[in-house]
Amino acid sequence: MTKLLLLLADGVEETEAVATIGVLRRAGIEVVTAGVTGMIITGRNKIRIYADQVLMDMETAKYDGIILPGGSGAVQNFENNQTVLNLVRNFAGQGKLVAAICAAPKVLVKLGLLKDKKATISPGMEKLLDRPRPDKVVVDGNIVTSQGPGTAIEFGLKIVEQFQGKAAAEKVRMEVVA
Repeated sequence: MTKLLLLLADGVEETEAVATIGVLRRAGIEVVTAGVTGMIITGRNKIRIYADQVLMDMETAKYDGIILPGGSGAVQNFENNQTVLNLVRNFAGQGKLVAAICAAPKVLVKLGLLKDKKATISPGMEKLLDRPRPDKVVVDGNIVTSQGPGTAIEFGLKIVEQFQGKAAAEKVRMEVVA
């Protein structure tokens, strides 16, 4: 069974985190949330989310991919956390899925992972990308990027497609009326 790690940090855009988790779990993909700033995360809109585990306490080698939701506060927490940066770099280096939505592709830019790659990011931040695309979701190799809260369902469906194929993603699309 596919097992993915979704990072949470204070300031996270709740819609991006929760919608992505919901889509992936509907597809039967195991998603474990890892709190970067603790077990209880206060999102961008002051919604509290409880992480499954604290990142520092986790064995991460068994995961097939890593997902970074956006929210400027969360992205800043990710960019300033060496454990997160090392983890994302390691996942990318092993060819595992690295997915980032909204402002979170900034973390991938910081690590040089989007060099010469097609990607998308929160509108207005395109200048950070080498090969920006206007699409809601962009896949280039093992990297999936998306634009923001309104694209979270599409983002989740594209991740499902990467592991289970188009038919599985379409089945979930029908279930969630997307």
